[in-house]
Amino acid sequence: MTDGIPCLWMRGGTSKGAYFLAADLPAEPAARDGLLLRIMGSPDPRQIDGIGGADPLTSKVAILAPPSRPDADVDYLFLQVFVDQALVSVAQGCGNILAGVGPAAIERGLVPAHDGTTPVRIHMLNTGEVAVARVATPGGRVSYAGATRIDGVPGAHAAVPLMFTGIAGSLCGALLPTGRACDVIEGVACTLIDNGMPCVVMRAADLGLTGTEPREMLEADAALKARIETIRRVAGPLMNLGDVSAASVPKMTLVSAPGAGGAIATRSFIPHRVHATIGVFAAVTVATACLVPGSTAAALARVPDDGRFLIEHPTGAVEVLLDVGPDGTVRGAGTMRTARKLFDGRVFPREG
Repeated sequence: MTDGIPCLWMRGGTSKGAYFLAADLPAEPAARDGLLLRIMGSPDPRQIDGIGGADPLTSKVAILAPPSRPDADVDYLFLQVFVDQALVSVAQGCGNILAGVGPAAIERGLVPAHDGTTPVRIHMLNTGEVAVARVATPGGRVSYAGATRIDGVPGAHAAVPLMFTGIAGSLCGALLPTGRACDVIEGVACTLIDNGMPCVVMRAADLGLTGTEPREMLEADAALKARIETIRRVAGPLMNLGDVSAASVPKMTLVSAPGAGGAIATRSFIPHRVHATIGVFAAVTVATACLVPGSTAAALARVPDDGRFLIEHPTGAVEVLLDVGPDGTVRGAGTMRTARKLFDGRVFPREG
């Protein structure tokens, strides 16, 4: 480790993370996770002795490898490195960090670039599905310059469209793991749903909120957070996730009527901090909940005619595209993200 480890630090969507080749990290999970904790500087609330940004959204890792299945171009494993705990979770994927996988795979030589646009088929190891990213590669080189803007990120960048199929029940085994559109947990109506990300969707009003509260206000409400955590721990086994006390799923999402022209408004707990925006897969799952009759989201949502759902969050909205069949079944989902390479070099973890 004295020579450092090759590391590509990238913004993917509204997150930041370290992108590594699997060959550059220990193969044994415990050794790998211990190394990643030291690289990020965890556990420490400031991550002062590592490259993490003292926030769950900036303490993420993508590990890339040659594909292990014929219908993919690259394998992608997402790891959430906790900030103030010695914990690394593989329990879920991350659609924001996913936005940087296509460019990173090309930058690292795992995928050859075309002149113009390069499709990259990404095998998401956390859930087993394949996503397709389309990366701008004029002249056969990745370009991060473009005119696409996403809420939560300043400036404009090259678009990275992402499309997903077969993500229903990605971790829970079924879109509605209990078989019901609504369950009551601790006196609160909850929709337990998984279309790429296990989520517990609750009406903000049922928790005495408007759903428009600033992130900081929700962060400071210890009683609210304790109540939501109690619901989350009960929901875990109901969603076939088992004991979730030390897990980062399910995500807890409060919904309310949209106020800025979108389909629905959200405030997301991930699971103990309040998200500045909303995760890509969580947004897909919430958009899907809007279409489930009897769900906590359905009566509040303004369902668009064209399948383009704007999911409002504290700093704007994220667009989700749903491909809905004639029977109302969601056949596929997509979203528009951007990514940018921040630095490429070597990281030097503290000694174990």
